[in-house]
Amino acid sequence: MKKTIIAILSVASMSSLAQTDTTKNPLTISGYLETYYNYDFGKPENNTRPKFIYSHNRHNEVSLNLGFIKAAYLTSNVRGKLAFMTGSYTTANLANEPGVLKNIFEANAGFKLSKTKNLWVDAGIFASHIGFESAIGKDCWNLTRSILADNSPYFESGAKISYTSNNEKWFVSGLLLNGWQRIQRIDGNSTPAFGHQLTFKPSSKVTLNGSSFIGSNKPDTAKQLRFFHNFYGIFQLSEKIGLTFGFDIGAEQKAKGSSDYNSWYSHVAILKFAASDKISISARGEYYNDSKGVIIATGTPNGFQTLGYSFNLDYQIANNIVWRVEGRTFSSKDEIFSLDDKPSKTNIFATTALAISF
Repeated sequence: MKKTIIAILSVASMSSLAQTDTTKNPLTISGYLETYYNYDFGKPENNTRPKFIYSHNRHNEVSLNLGFIKAAYLTSNVRGKLAFMTGSYTTANLANEPGVLKNIFEANAGFKLSKTKNLWVDAGIFASHIGFESAIGKDCWNLTRSILADNSPYFESGAKISYTSNNEKWFVSGLLLNGWQRIQRIDGNSTPAFGHQLTFKPSSKVTLNGSSFIGSNKPDTAKQLRFFHNFYGIFQLSEKIGLTFGFDIGAEQKAKGSSDYNSWYSHVAILKFAASDKISISARGEYYNDSKGVIIATGTPNGFQTLGYSFNLDYQIANNIVWRVEGRTFSSKDEIFSLDDKPSKTNIFATTALAISF
């Protein structure tokens, strides 16, 4: 009798677990809000930070950098995301997109190609496959984005095929894209762009990533091929100390059909120290060289050759709320900034932000 009762309870328990698995809702709703205040000691007249800054770019006003609401759908073989956004990030980064496309953060769908392997095909609008910094501030070690991140794609559109190894140490992806940070392809451009991403995680403490882009962001009549590669490594040196190093290099044809190229490069290093469960400190050093003005045009003799430093303090108010303060400075070879209404080689600014996710 006792064995019979145990067997019945066991079957009931298994049935309950099976029901839980099959009735689990594949649809989740989430959101993110990041407000900030930025003070630029150069005091720009139009309250907009220098044109190579695309995040947290409003001066002397309380502003929303990014706010979005997202619906995500995930089953064993189908997935999709749809997110709408607003904020100064949206205004700065999607100025060239038409109509409602300006407010789309993500919109993509995909399906699994294999029953036994983690192989997927997805199409739509995605977060960029390039770089270690995203538009979502809470996921980045620094309050503001590096020059490297602000001047490479935050988002992209097209189709991709991706594979993750069974041990999750390797990730590889190939992409067919509509251009360099474009949702809608530029009028007159009939050439698709291509990209790849390769990520290796030999352990939980090390991430190595290489990503590329090949394509043109101009009409066919002025087609100039652009080649770009990003590499970064993230290292957890100890329980409390982390190090990130990133490097970008790119080249673009000087003219259509030309065998001569203009190039640019950038590198950044970030050191993060977790002082406690709630407090962390990050220091960043960076350099960006675009002397030919491919990405950042200045109209000055030496182009954009800028060194930057920043220091920020984060306080984790709750699991989903973080308050951040950052001081940052730029130093350029030419007088590309302004101070007291006069040209200046330096720029100093301070930012504070509050980010909430739900």
